[in-house]
Amino acid sequence: VQLQASGGGLVQAGGSLRLSCAASGRTFSSYVMGWFRQAPGKEREFVAAINRSGGVTVYADSVKGRLTISRDNAKNTVYLQMNSLKPEDTAVYYCAAGSQWLAALRRNEYDYWGQGTQVTVSS
Repeated sequence: VQLQASGGGLVQAGGSLRLSCAASGRTFSSYVMGWFRQAPGKEREFVAAINRSGGVTVYADSVKGRLTISRDNAKNTVYLQMNSLKPEDTAVYYCAAGSQWLAALRRNEYDYWGQGTQVTVSS
């Protein structure tokens, strides 16, 4: 599967962005989908994941209540709605596709990655 992330940009603290990740190739609905982020000088970290049907989600503690992951299997797209953004949310955001829901928080368990989209939050 090929993944294409979009929707990043520059926003002021407290603002909102919506990231999208369009998938092509094999059946999108067969994949667990996740969002990760990587800030300069830091390791790539887990942000959120959603199961195949879209009925179950999981979030990093740092984003709970502010970021929301969703998916539209008919459109082969996963989204990350980002509200109440903070400067510490500044990073390159990556979408990823994997097959193991029980390992959804583990970066190394994902098989396919998008190219990343930059999110910059100014104070």
